[in-house]
Amino acid sequence: MISKIKPNISDAEWEIMRVVWANQTVTSKQITEIVKEKMNWKQATIKTLIGRLVEKEMLKTEAVGNKYLYSPLISEEESLKSKTSDFFDHLCNRKVGTTIADLVREATLSHTDIQMLEELLQQKKAEAVDVVPCNCIPGQCECQNHKHNG
Repeated sequence: MISKIKPNISDAEWEIMRVVWANQTVTSKQITEIVKEKMNWKQATIKTLIGRLVEKEMLKTEAVGNKYLYSPLISEEESLKSKTSDFFDHLCNRKVGTTIADLVREATLSHTDIQMLEELLQQKKAEAVDVVPCNCIPGQCECQNHKHNG
């Protein structure tokens, strides 16, 4: 897989990528059959989204006979990490812990997931700080030191 950071993709494009990630190599017909059940999109819409993903270098195209096979140029894990990192870049560092807690509260987790999180939290305790420093510019958050006075 290519490891360079890829451009952001829309929610609609994400639906297409989920099919490709799950199947690794698919035709547009297969993508259409799978996505149509969930999204009720027309074939032309799906082909447009596939074309955009090829242009964004998220999908590789390979001609085989009279059809094209599509496969991912970036892994689902890499995409999720990039999307998560981008999401946290939009938050004050002081709100990350609360946001993660909200995500955990809302998620359906298995016993294995919970065990993994407990182990990770135990490891994170070793590097925990008393106060997380704010990373915002003045006027961008509610931290006392960054209130805009203008």
